[in-house]
Amino acid sequence: MILDISAVLLFGAASAFAVKTKSAGGGAALVLFLFGFFAAGTGAYEPIHEVVQACADALSDLGN
Repeated sequence: MILDISAVLLFGAASAFAVKTKSAGGGAALVLFLFGFFAAGTGAYEPIHEVVQACADALSDLGN
């Protein structure tokens, strides 16, 4: 079964959770950065998107 989720939706939900639980740390900072990045669609979109896509591909290959 394949499930496609928008990166903006995923990081938005994670950001809302991090703010709600008042998480402080590197993980929360990374989640908030990635949400802002994907939402803004800046000029740095392509290189960061490629890194995130490579990580997602690597994680999906672990299950196979």
